Amino acid sequence: MDAQSRGRADEVDPADQWVLNPQTGNYELRLDQSSAQSPAAAPSSRSRTKSPSGQTGRSGARTTGQRGSGGRRSAEGRKTTAPGREVPPQRSRRGGDGSGGAAPTAAGRRKRKQQKSGKKKALMWTGGVLAFAIVAGGVGVYIAYEKLDGNLNTIDIKGAGSGGFKKDQAVNILVIGTDKRTGAGNQAYGDRNSPGHADTTILFHVSKDRTNATALSIPRDLITDIPACETKTDSGIKTVPGTNRTRFNESLGQSGRDPGCTMRTVKELTGIEVDHFMMADFNAVKTMSTAVGGVEVCLDKDIDDKKSKLKLPAGKHVLKGEDALAFVRTRHSVGFGGDLSRIQIQQQFLSSMIRKMKSSDTLTSPTKMWDLADAATKALTVDTGIGSIKKLQDLGMELAKVNPKNITFATVPVKDNADGATVLLEEKLARPLFAMIQSDTSLTEVEQTEKDAKKKETKSGPLQGKRAPVGDVRVQVFNGSGTQGAASTTLDWLQNEKKVMKSSNEANAPQKLPKTILEYAPNQADQARTLADLMGLPATALKQGTTDAEGLEAMTLTLGADFKGAGVPISGPAKTPDGVQKVEADKQVCAK
Repeated sequence: MDAQSRGRADEVDPADQWVLNPQTGNYELRLDQSSAQSPAAAPSSRSRTKSPSGQTGRSGARTTGQRGSGGRRSAEGRKTTAPGREVPPQRSRRGGDGSGGAAPTAAGRRKRKQQKSGKKKALMWTGGVLAFAIVAGGVGVYIAYEKLDGNLNTIDIKGAGSGGFKKDQAVNILVIGTDKRTGAGNQAYGDRNSPGHADTTILFHVSKDRTNATALSIPRDLITDIPACETKTDSGIKTVPGTNRTRFNESLGQSGRDPGCTMRTVKELTGIEVDHFMMADFNAVKTMSTAVGGVEVCLDKDIDDKKSKLKLPAGKHVLKGEDALAFVRTRHSVGFGGDLSRIQIQQQFLSSMIRKMKSSDTLTSPTKMWDLADAATKALTVDTGIGSIKKLQDLGMELAKVNPKNITFATVPVKDNADGATVLLEEKLARPLFAMIQSDTSLTEVEQTEKDAKKKETKSGPLQGKRAPVGDVRVQVFNGSGTQGAASTTLDWLQNEKKVMKSSNEANAPQKLPKTILEYAPNQADQARTLADLMGLPATALKQGTTDAEGLEAMTLTLGADFKGAGVPISGPAKTPDGVQKVEADKQVCAK
């Protein structure tokens, strides 16, 4: 919003021109009639509102009995819009004529129950870089779209990703923090001429039913394969060759790679399709933390990190600006002094930001919401698929449905590499964790209604009952997945890892199947449940026949397109594997 373009004084805060309408519970723009309203200031909805006198006018324009708050103050201290024209005080929230002197009527004394706007709820829980989509969208109802649209930077990712999120499907957003030293004051951190890396990367998964979300941190020093990717340059389309066995953080910036290359790398690593990306640099942490009035963090011990320039005693602190940036960059004075310790610091910071964002202190302050939206959009680069405030608002409304207590931060499980400087994927923990996200399984328990519980019980019926000993399970394995060698690798895993010795490989199935199926006879139900437990099969994968099996007849397991690898649960484990580092967003954790 450009106050100067409408003749306002330098000291006018755009957010202060929004006035609470007690009849609707929403903030509305009140501009002085003495200056023309710019197109950027007019809300796109062009809704109509009633003035106190009953006259109707455009929302955002001054109506009879309501004058702007951006005028001068008279010698008596009352606001004026021009010499001799006094601005009446804001109407009482409890009714009355707005004069401040008349006694309220009986009806006016009744406290009006405000209905919480759905768009306001888009501000309820997000934090840090995750705030970009929700904040930019949620405050769109209050602020000029054109102003915030002008702040956004976009990149065409050339076919990377799913093509766009859908309201009736799970949503996967890749949040990337680059260490590119752009922005005021950031050159002092070193590597000033570097194109940047994927320094901080979080895969943010929101469940299909919007009851829960998982924020999965990917270590920058993880050794992985970066696939070939196309990027758009001034001279046309450029194909950047892939690189095997290299650091994950090189998926961005290096060799001209853009965020679309990072999205492809995440899919290659996890098997999870990414819908969109959001990227920010160092300035995002500084401006966002300042906009909300600071973020509270907790330290179990003193920190004195000369590289990040952070020096704090043990205890609780409220950080913003440069101090907040130093906190999320520190690693030498916490934990084991490496990037994994820094990831935990960042998760603590983001969790605290979520709690601050949903506090009434932020939600009831138009100034803070304006500052936050302005700071977020200036610091944000997104793909063209969500490259407008309207599109971000649509996305934000979906993400904001998640209760903060059901948001879980986790880290991709890794183990030390021989070089001591990089890490490798811990397959036995990582693959089940990826499978949980792929199958849309929450990392935290989500409260269910009685109806939902009964529905779940009905679906899991075939899995209820006696289990047979592993040594009694007989199964033939067919490959209908389309993945070469799936049956043989599964057989090896069953026999060598799980000791299902009465199993055999029957090669390719007559046709490919979209889902894995286990067919069994009624008298093999106990064997079927045991195998389902071992392979992570959902109840829907079990198909019971009508006649009992005879003698040594085996069950038939046909692997489908949902097969993700030998030993990887088809539907994802029911709970997070032991050993996976995680923290819930509504709980404060002190840095050690």
